[in-house]
Amino acid sequence: MNGRILFATSNEGKMREVRMILADLGMEVLSMKEAGISAEIVEDGTTFEENACIKATAIGRLCREKALAGETSFEGTIVLADDSGLEVDFLGGEPGIYSARYMGEDTSYEVKNQAIIDRLSEAKGEERSARFVCAIAAALPDGEVLTARGTIEGRIGHEAAGEGGFGYDPIFYLPERGLTTAQLSAGEKNEISHRGRALRAIKETLKRKLGDK
Repeated sequence: MNGRILFATSNEGKMREVRMILADLGMEVLSMKEAGISAEIVEDGTTFEENACIKATAIGRLCREKALAGETSFEGTIVLADDSGLEVDFLGGEPGIYSARYMGEDTSYEVKNQAIIDRLSEAKGEERSARFVCAIAAALPDGEVLTARGTIEGRIGHEAAGEGGFGYDPIFYLPERGLTTAQLSAGEKNEISHRGRALRAIKETLKRKLGDK
């Protein structure tokens, strides 16, 4: 495919994952910072999909405005945006869509992770079940928006472990592997992660939608 993709994030950890998975599309993949776009977007949806669509649509509109203003590099830009989070069953699905803002946006994940572990101090075995969820929206140049979802099931560990990944990865334990997602290599994580699954799904949707245009 020709053209480029703008992924609506400035998170470098996320961008590394995105670039690895979308590499075979043959399109340039940029973060908002690299594209020179800055925007404050209120994600007030009630689901992961709604929030991803709000973000992708808003940034897509900015790209079209820039293209109309003569900035040709923004012509035909596809905007991808994701909303993801951790759902802990023992906590009634918390933190869910509020994962990034849980306990305050400026609170470190080390503190957030320990708080979740502490709240599950009485939970055992399957009671510690949890999942990572990721919804990705793709805003096409003509304004159409496509979505895809990916999930991964696991449990909340009894302690944080691992130096890889980011966010809640150190407490998300995979019983079948005996590791947290923070203990996986980047390649292993991309194969099974919620974002990896959602990215591969949206990639296949884009291939079918756009072909070799």
